[in-house]
Amino acid sequence: MPGLAVVLLAFTWGRDLPGAVVALVTLVLAGSVLAAVHHAEVVAHRVGEPFGSLVLAIAVTIIEVALIVTLMADGGDKSSTLARDTVFAAVMITCNGIVGVCLLAASLRHGTAVFNPEGTGAALATVATLATLSLVLPTFTTSKPGPEFSSVQLTFAALTSLILYGLFVATQTVRHRDYFLPITRQGEVITADDHAVPPSARTAWISLGLLGLALIGVVGLAKGVSPTIESGVEAAGLHHAVVGVIIALLVLLPETIAALRSARRDRVQTSLNLALGSAMASIGLTIPAVALASVWLSGPLVLGLSSTHMLLLALTVVVSSLTVVPGRATPLQGGVHLVIFAAYLELAINP
Repeated sequence: MPGLAVVLLAFTWGRDLPGAVVALVTLVLAGSVLAAVHHAEVVAHRVGEPFGSLVLAIAVTIIEVALIVTLMADGGDKSSTLARDTVFAAVMITCNGIVGVCLLAASLRHGTAVFNPEGTGAALATVATLATLSLVLPTFTTSKPGPEFSSVQLTFAALTSLILYGLFVATQTVRHRDYFLPITRQGEVITADDHAVPPSARTAWISLGLLGLALIGVVGLAKGVSPTIESGVEAAGLHHAVVGVIIALLVLLPETIAALRSARRDRVQTSLNLALGSAMASIGLTIPAVALASVWLSGPLVLGLSSTHMLLLALTVVVSSLTVVPGRATPLQGGVHLVIFAAYLELAINP
């Protein structure tokens, strides 16, 4: 499937696509996403947790950054809010959609969902700080009119995002690695995954190469069908922010599938690593990339959230904190997160 996606990309790149070809591209795009999930899981199983969670999180963020930058380059002024809409959509999808469905699936199947509150709490604190510094502060700054950062402020936000993300990765993979490993119902850390024999190094390297091809195919094919998505959103009379939601839903599909599989195997900590790690990478890597791209991109870069979205973000942080503190969750917590996510989608479609 990754090879087919790259070949199809070579034949369709930079061309106006008729409806039948768009349908074919969409099918191959979906297959490439599933292929990316499979090969990322092979690599993740080889390297083990918590390194495995980083593989898929960074891979998905590469897709997101590439899509945002390419669409901003083609969209002009109407794409000034695309980075904000996509990043905020990623935060809501991961912190409410993925977390909610994983907690619900694990608790319904195993009674309660258990995880490590130390590692999950640290990840949530980092996500909340990054989201506030990058998406909330621009609404209140006065150096530049509108919900925008000045050049100095944007540079500061980009640098602090990179520093915080780098510090978290070091904490997750080196100094406090055990905080991010799955635990048993007795609270003991699971240092080895026993559901299958780890793949060989050769198999892992092959999967890593195919993962790269799959990501190239997803980014390129998604760019090819993006004009159809944008025209469809406009024809339906929907707000342009829905484009950001669709992009985020597309690029986070591999994360969602992988996290749900882990939750069903009672590895909820791995699911939360994937969800919160993706939210963190989405902000910590996307904002610096967009800030760098804004040097040559024309038009404003609007990052500040509206009052409605700031309220949803605040509610998400409060509810997530209450979910994380006990270290275990019931179907109720999963349902609460999913209701917040549904409210976000409803307001995105009908603001």
